[in-house]
Amino acid sequence: MSTHISVPPQLLLERILTLEIVRVTERAAVSAARLRGHGQEKAADQAAVDAMRRELNKLPIEGTIVIGEGERDEAPMLFIGEKVGLNAGPQVDIAVDPLEGTTLCAKNMPGAIATMAMADGGTLLHAPDVYMEKLAVGPGYAKGVVELDASPADNVRRLAKAKGVDPAAITVLVLDRPRHADIIAGVRSTGAAVRLITDGDVAGVIHCADPDNTGVDMYIGTGGAPEGVLAAAALRCIGGQMQCRLILDSDEKRARAHKMGVTDPKMIYGIEDMVRGDCLFAATGVTTGSLLTGVKFRKDVIETETVVMRSVTGTVRTIKAEHRQLDKFHLD
Repeated sequence: MSTHISVPPQLLLERILTLEIVRVTERAAVSAARLRGHGQEKAADQAAVDAMRRELNKLPIEGTIVIGEGERDEAPMLFIGEKVGLNAGPQVDIAVDPLEGTTLCAKNMPGAIATMAMADGGTLLHAPDVYMEKLAVGPGYAKGVVELDASPADNVRRLAKAKGVDPAAITVLVLDRPRHADIIAGVRSTGAAVRLITDGDVAGVIHCADPDNTGVDMYIGTGGAPEGVLAAAALRCIGGQMQCRLILDSDEKRARAHKMGVTDPKMIYGIEDMVRGDCLFAATGVTTGSLLTGVKFRKDVIETETVVMRSVTGTVRTIKAEHRQLDKFHLD
């Protein structure tokens, strides 16, 4: 007796795309990983961009890059507004960071990833390439448990109370930058611990979503706005809270933001403001970090590890792949 499984066309497409976007980040990660430790940030980034664009253009989508490598005049590929895909299938917004942590890759340090998010057309925030204040915590807390305008010390105490622990049991992830000295001092004043990272704040925010495994309860600091949208896509899939505000501290930045549709320069964005529709998120390790294992080159096999998330179901998959058809990773 044969069993026929029927899947609605829309879900079928989403299921197919869940695996397809894994291929996109895998290709980018492998291309960047070939240049690990070579001290060539731009070359590694370009290799990841080339590979990601090639794979995106094979997908059955009408895709628009809304978070990319920059404006058209400064980025030859995967620029903001670029159309990708086979121009057949659903209209989707795409956010990419083909190599997050270019310095980490160039120095062969932990935590470089290739990452992207895909969402229903017109639902991703068009974030200008400026800095953004960010605050993120993992799932399981009442809405508003922490607030962007509260002090770091106050937010630690609020989170500790909600978690039912002493502030000393809380760990906050912060980018190691001089501008964050006051944040670091504020967190430590409560007895909480600070974990510093040198680069990679998409991965940094995602750490909050799984505190049992990463040991990170909260992320605080300023970083790139495009990376904020990518991180929001991941948190939308797996739960958690995020509050962000663009730092528009010059007329030029305010004008650029306005051109991209930002009407309230002081608005605090939640996850649903940055990623309004259903979305998929994928990240593949380039160098081994606390989230993902980096690419491994063996004699006849290339190994990759990818996390892929889907907001409509809340499913998180970790895909460890052994690639034996190695020519697929070379230029077409």
